[in-house]
Amino acid sequence: MTDRSPRVSSPATDAAAALLGELVSLGLRHIVLSPGSRSQALALVAARLEARGDVRLHVRIDERVAGFTALGLARETQMPVAVVCTSGTAAANLLPAALEAHHAGVPVMILTADRPPELRGVGANQTTRQPGMFAPSTRWEADLPVPEEVDDVGDSSSTAMLRALAGEAFAAALGAGTRAAGPVHLNVPYREPLGGQLPPWFERAETAPEPEVPADAEVVSGALYQGGGGIGEADQPAEPQDEPFILERGPRTVVVAGADAGPDAEALAFEGGWPLVAEIVSGARFGRQAVRGYRTLLRDAELGGRIERAVVWGHPTLSREVTALLSRPEVEVVALRGPGEPLNLNGLTIAADTVRVATGEPDRSWLGAWLRASAAASVDLDPPAPDTAALSSSDSAERLAAVAAELAAVRRPLDREGLVDAVWRATWPHDRLMFGSSRLVRVADDVLAGKKVPVHANRGLAGIDGTIATATGVALGSQAGGAPGVTRVLLGDLAFLHDIGALALPPGEDEPRLQVVVGNDGGGTIFDGLEVAAVASPADMDRVLYTPQAVGLEHLARAFGWEYARVTTRAALDQALTAPVVGRQLIEVPLSR
Repeated sequence: MTDRSPRVSSPATDAAAALLGELVSLGLRHIVLSPGSRSQALALVAARLEARGDVRLHVRIDERVAGFTALGLARETQMPVAVVCTSGTAAANLLPAALEAHHAGVPVMILTADRPPELRGVGANQTTRQPGMFAPSTRWEADLPVPEEVDDVGDSSSTAMLRALAGEAFAAALGAGTRAAGPVHLNVPYREPLGGQLPPWFERAETAPEPEVPADAEVVSGALYQGGGGIGEADQPAEPQDEPFILERGPRTVVVAGADAGPDAEALAFEGGWPLVAEIVSGARFGRQAVRGYRTLLRDAELGGRIERAVVWGHPTLSREVTALLSRPEVEVVALRGPGEPLNLNGLTIAADTVRVATGEPDRSWLGAWLRASAAASVDLDPPAPDTAALSSSDSAERLAAVAAELAAVRRPLDREGLVDAVWRATWPHDRLMFGSSRLVRVADDVLAGKKVPVHANRGLAGIDGTIATATGVALGSQAGGAPGVTRVLLGDLAFLHDIGALALPPGEDEPRLQVVVGNDGGGTIFDGLEVAAVASPADMDRVLYTPQAVGLEHLARAFGWEYARVTTRAALDQALTAPVVGRQLIEVPLSR
């Protein structure tokens, strides 16, 4: 018998259905949600969308973790991802991820539920001024009207308005009207009743078709190279250049690839016949032109001191030597527009949307000098080969000495160089590698050779926070796209402890194939190499900078349901890294200070 009882309706629920339903129709496929009362309408609509198979829903207790999980999903899929939360400090906890998304050009859609306007500024519970909270970091924002009417049919003016706003927000997240993708903010105020049954038109809606993933903006088209674009906090959108900037032959040139530069930087260096200074987080450290030991070479007066032009892709952040180069007034710096503030360290930088290499012969002597110096600066990270002759010697003493040497090599404790080398060698193009903002990423940048693998890092603002959550989003996004590999995270102990909340995963959700490798040196040893180490007392250094910790990582791993391994030798680490990964693994590697 058909149930003809009246629907328990709510304007909040109908408005949430219109908003999220339209976003799904536009291509939204992931929603990250933290629970709350004021956001319950959005939450229940998201749950229904998940049940229908329209979206993948990821529930996180901590809003900061939710924000960075959304960031990782959007980084990997290159499509907008929504993060939903309730009002008050819940919204404020999304600010770190919003800032990183802005500076790195990642399309995160922030949906914050709110009290209605009449409750703002009058001391109402869990109420602050949320409109504009993310304004300096968003491509687009709106404080939506409070829904006042129920819509049983799906054709009301308020439903039409919400659908239109959803379209504007989705397009802005992908970069419409600006130069790059980035975060958008929809502040969504609701009055009680906050929950009701879903409207009939929403229940009848068909499953949304799969969206077409837009092509990466940074692509090579013949000899035309196009930057990723973006706007700074105070910049107005700029019109694309009609003509590419021509890179004339003649000036002694290097190509600098910072975070998220991508393979176009390598292609440009190859075509121009120029040395490639590629950070380990650039996604461009491969090919014949990639320079090893670039920091030493940039300090060399005969190489770095003779540079006349630097062409910059991405966001360089890992070395003071590159910063010094790009700050020199006599060096012509041409920077492909990125998603954050325009790069202009010397006050004279030329911003370009596209560049083209002029015809002519490359300066082979310039490139050759860099490649010879690169080969000389390379660090040999291969373990010493066994002395086969001694092992098979007829002299028992010689044989015993050779065996002892082999055992000593196998049992030698890991150092940072061996750790980063092992992780790098274990990672292949079907995997993902996430670097935390720890000392280890600088060691990796200094010693690792070129290799074309997908690399992620939160280098927009280079914060210590959100590394595990971002990597979880990357892993879930790659698995949803059918990638067969493993997502590895390489970070230090403080970056790990900063994101403990990201270790939690709700029962029943898809488990990421995630391998977190923690180089544990008991604190912030990155400060040992900075100026402060020469002026501060050891006690002060430990107290306020090194900040020693003695947390039992194994107990944390077990509490959150992770597999755990502690390894101290290269052989054991290689074995752990290459073993099959079916869920979440934590590998702890003790390191000396």
